[in-house]
Formats: sequence, structure tokens, C-alpha cells
Amino acid sequence: MKTLGNKIKSAADISSSIKRIAYQIYENNVDQTSLVIAGIGKEGTQLAFLLGDVLKVISPLRLIHVNLEMNKSNPRDTVKSSSPIENFKDHSIVIIDDVLDTGSTLIYAVSYFLQIPVKQINTAVMVNRNHKKYPIKADFKGISLSTSLNDHVKVVLEGEESGIYLS
Repeated sequence: MKTLGNKIKSAADISSSIKRIAYQIYENNVDQTSLVIAGIGKEGTQLAFLLGDVLKVISPLRLIHVNLEMNKSNPRDTVKSSSPIENFKDHSIVIIDDVLDTGSTLIYAVSYFLQIPVKQINTAVMVNRNHKKYPIKADFKGISLSTSLNDHVKVVLEGEESGIYLS
């Protein structure tokens, strides 16, 4: 069995963080009728759907899920959306990713949505590592970790190994 590292958060901890983040998102968008939830890559999209499941229970918001595909190693390359960007015009948007390292992925995702007029853009992550190189922050976060650049953080959102790992 492959080791993922030291488990620093359990599945129950993640579930609790997801509920708390969902409430924060709703509080921030209580005056809206709909909300775009944009997950970055596989992990961000998975987290976006888990947050959406809670938001459906606690709020009347109509959720619009979108998947953003980008090269996380070089996010300037291209951002591709699962829906045309025009569909998000004049909406509030929450961009979701699993881990905030340098901020490059989030800043280019925000830049993508700035091609159209929007009401507001917020960001949500499960782990904020505090290694920012760009002027962007996580508006909603599950946990902040002060780690070294050599550390690796892995968020597993499903299965027996669900948890947050540091290696």
C-alpha cells in the first residue's frame, strides 16, 4: 500500500470544514439567487461538488457548476471551461481548488473570469499553504498550514484514505 504521508486531517475533519465553508459561502452570497461554483481540475471540481451538496441543503441558491481545466504547472497556458464563459456573465463566482500554494492557479482562474462582467469573485480552498507569489488569497479555507517548500500536501476527498496528508 502506497503511503500518502502523515495524516493531519481525517475524513470527519474534512466534512466539518466543507460544511463550515459552505455556510461562509452562503453568508457571503445570501442576496444572490444563483451562484457559479468553478472547480479547478479534478480535485477542485470534486471539492466544488461536495460544497454544492451542502449548499443545496442550507440555501435556496441555484448552483451552476463549472469545471476549469488548466495546466497547474504552467497555468498561463490555457484555461478551458466546461461551459461557455458567457453563461457566467453578471453572476457571483466562487473558484475552488484543493490546495493554495503560490496562488498562480487561482490568479489565472480569476483572470479567466475577468473577461466578462461579474458581480463578485471569491476563492475557496481546503488547504492554504501560505507560499503566495501573487496577490491573491483564499476567501474561504479549510485549514492554513505553514509548510516548507519541500513539503507536499495531498487532499484525498473520497474512499478509505480520505484526509489531508503532509509528506
